[in-house]
Amino acid sequence: MSLHYEVVFTCFLRDNTPDTVLEALRWHLGMVPERPSGLDADEHTFPVLAPDPDGYLPGGDFASLRRQSRGFAAGRELCSWGLFSRNYWKDDELGELVTILDLLAPYVEEPGYGGYFREQYDSEPTVLTFRDGTYGPLRL
Repeated sequence: MSLHYEVVFTCFLRDNTPDTVLEALRWHLGMVPERPSGLDADEHTFPVLAPDPDGYLPGGDFASLRRQSRGFAAGRELCSWGLFSRNYWKDDELGELVTILDLLAPYVEEPGYGGYFREQYDSEPTVLTFRDGTYGPLRL
C-alpha cells in the first residue's frame, strides 16, 4: 500500500521570470493543455501540480499562478508572480518535487519559506525553503 502526501508550493516569483518558466508552470498547474515545446518530456513527465477534481484533500486540490501587485516603491508599482498549489500525491510521485523545485528556485523573489509536504496522517510537515537560487535540503 502506498503512502499519500499533501504537497503545497507557495511563493512569489520575480516579475521578470522568463516566459518559458511561466509556460512550464502553467502546464504543470493544468492551465494549458499542451506541454510547451522545449520542455524536456523525460524530466517533466506529466503536469504534477494540476488539481484533481476528485482529490482526497479536505477542500480539494488547488492551483493558481497570477501576476500580483506587491505595492509601490520609487514611484512605480512592484509586481511578482504569485504561485500557490496544493495537491495530493502518491509516494512514488515525490521525486517530482525536485523537478518543480529546480524550476522555481532560480526565480523565487524572497528567500525563506516556499511550502511543505506531509504524509496525509502526519501532523508535522517537511518545510520547503528557497535561498540564493536554490532550495533547502530535503529529507524524503
